[in-house]
Amino acid sequence: MLKDKKSIIFDLDGTLIDSLWVWEHIDEYYLSKKGIYLKEHLHHDLGGKSFTESAIYFKEVFGITDSVDTIVADWVDLCMDIYMDKVILKEGAYRFINKVHSLGFTLGVGTSNNREIVLEYLNSKNLTRFFSTIVTSCEVGKGKPNPDVFLMAARNLKTEPKHCLVFEDTIEGVMAAKNAGMQVAAVYDKVHKQKEELIKETADYYFDSLLTALAAV
Repeated sequence: MLKDKKSIIFDLDGTLIDSLWVWEHIDEYYLSKKGIYLKEHLHHDLGGKSFTESAIYFKEVFGITDSVDTIVADWVDLCMDIYMDKVILKEGAYRFINKVHSLGFTLGVGTSNNREIVLEYLNSKNLTRFFSTIVTSCEVGKGKPNPDVFLMAARNLKTEPKHCLVFEDTIEGVMAAKNAGMQVAAVYDKVHKQKEELIKETADYYFDSLLTALAAV
């Protein structure tokens, strides 16, 4: 799996941390405060979208009159404490990161999440020190399955895409890595159970957890 690889790029939510449940709660609460019912299949529609793209979607679909920046700021305020207090690392995540870092691989994060949330969370878990770059989809202007977030991370790591391995949990993320010309290892998350077979078929490797992946290092 790591043969000919120099850098490893991780998605955050659903891959390194068990956090996808937060967003269903946040979206429902945010919309209810505005007297709007949660749209069926909302999270399917938002798959891979950046924070900015998601805010634009909310404006267009739900008629939210707040600015994109205001919507993003509201989401950050709503979820920051939840991330700090209730979101945990997925099984094997810390051990895997520590292992590949100790082997000399340069590490990065390529995420659809908000930079403020990402940095605050990683700092709280003493993980920031492992990563040479952290790139968000908002910073490159396009969410997954566009490859931009992973390509930017690779440039920052000074590594050619063919020498990068990406860890992802979503089909959009797996496709983004493949579109970037990188190999991708998919990690199971229960939220994506319905797409598990498609994810397995599309990814180069598939693991039920990062603890399992550790055995392949």
